[in-house]
Amino acid sequence: MCSCCASSFSRLRSRCPRPRGIINLIVTKACMLALLFGAVWSVTGTECLPGGRVFGVVIIFISAVLGGRLVGMVQFPGLPPIPPLLGMLLAGLILRNVPYVTDAVYVDAAWSAALRSMALSIILARAGLGLDPSALRRLKAVCLRVAVGPCVMEACVVAVVSHFLLALPWGWGFLLGFVLAAVSPAVVVPSMLLLQKEGYGREKGIPTLLMAAGSFDDILAITGFSTCLGVAFSTGSTWMSILKGLLEVIGGVVGGILVGIFLCFFPSVDQEDVVATRSFLLLAFSIFAVFFTQVVGASGAGGLCTLVLAFLAALGWRADKAGVAAILGRCWDVFQPLLFGLIGAEIVITTLSLSTVGLGVAVIAIGLVVRLVTTFALVHGAGFVLKEKLFIAIAWMPKATVQAAIGSTALDTARDKNDETLVKFGLDVLTLAVLAILITAPIGALSIGLTGPRLLSRQVKVPEAVGGAPSQAGQGEDPVILESRL
Repeated sequence: MCSCCASSFSRLRSRCPRPRGIINLIVTKACMLALLFGAVWSVTGTECLPGGRVFGVVIIFISAVLGGRLVGMVQFPGLPPIPPLLGMLLAGLILRNVPYVTDAVYVDAAWSAALRSMALSIILARAGLGLDPSALRRLKAVCLRVAVGPCVMEACVVAVVSHFLLALPWGWGFLLGFVLAAVSPAVVVPSMLLLQKEGYGREKGIPTLLMAAGSFDDILAITGFSTCLGVAFSTGSTWMSILKGLLEVIGGVVGGILVGIFLCFFPSVDQEDVVATRSFLLLAFSIFAVFFTQVVGASGAGGLCTLVLAFLAALGWRADKAGVAAILGRCWDVFQPLLFGLIGAEIVITTLSLSTVGLGVAVIAIGLVVRLVTTFALVHGAGFVLKEKLFIAIAWMPKATVQAAIGSTALDTARDKNDETLVKFGLDVLTLAVLAILITAPIGALSIGLTGPRLLSRQVKVPEAVGGAPSQAGQGEDPVILESRL
């Protein structure tokens, strides 16, 4: 370009108004979406048009993200926000059950199962990375009781009740019990952090207690689910089914140990982009473990293998695991809307019977009552007053993430078996998992926010007197709020 033309173009650009702010953002995003759609359409053809598989997945993802944002915007003064995952679940449920829309938003069953299995792999890998070995060593008995007792009791009670009310076989009853028994960190942790920030229950470490126990509660539920999954799909005698389930657990643990030790040494710290390489290998091994065990008919081993290998890898990486955890967190940001949206899209309201829904709600309610009573009883003698014990029981109620992650696994496995009876059982498990999320997630979050300030004592900063000496109200204690302890 000659200097004259360049000068003219420069004067024209300086005189023309340049769009900024929201207008510029909208045009930019629209252009990016249009180019992305054009590239995908040129490769997949009709698959990215209404009725195609790519179109259905994309629409569910976008709808789930928007649903999560809308629900997350609902904020009541002094209360924790309603979990966005509830909006994601409702978005998939609505898309699946609105006439005409459901015809355009088609999701292939195999694609849906694969995407949910990938989301499960990420959840389990993050759970393994998040385990703190030092916390495991210093956990007090009360934390172990809170993590183990309510989960096992609720699982057993749900198994018995569902066997008689829903006519589920014993193996499926215990499988359902461990699906419903897991508490949701996605609901409990943000609520506890908010209370801890305000100083409620901090003196006795109640928020820290519940956040630490929540991880072990989930791992116990996933372990029990993996064992029962192997039993539920085994053929032959009951003892052989139980033996097969135990062998799957042992195989998953051994496989996780071997892969975890490998990841401790490969890649070495002197390699370039070691964090990215570790993240890739961890995700690849986790996804492979889940899918490979499904192919060989040992679905119960995949989840445990992923948990163990992630935990051992984190031990080898030590402080460097933070970068890997951050990358897995970004992956979860993508797969969380897909998981909850696809779970919601599995439920067809017209095919549900009122008796199944009604009896399912009864099963969930009975399990919750037993869980509340058990939690209240197990924290007795731990130094908590009556109000604090009541709050701990209430805070141990919400369910969401684990139910979405493993609730559909049994249904997917049953579909692979092409057995209509097993498919019905799997659909019952998934239905109750969705009902548990819809009932307990919002009620649990609101209950924690409402009861926390009323049932917990508040620890506030002690005002300093002139000269920096503590006031009489502080009774000589450090004016800085002490760190929460178990």
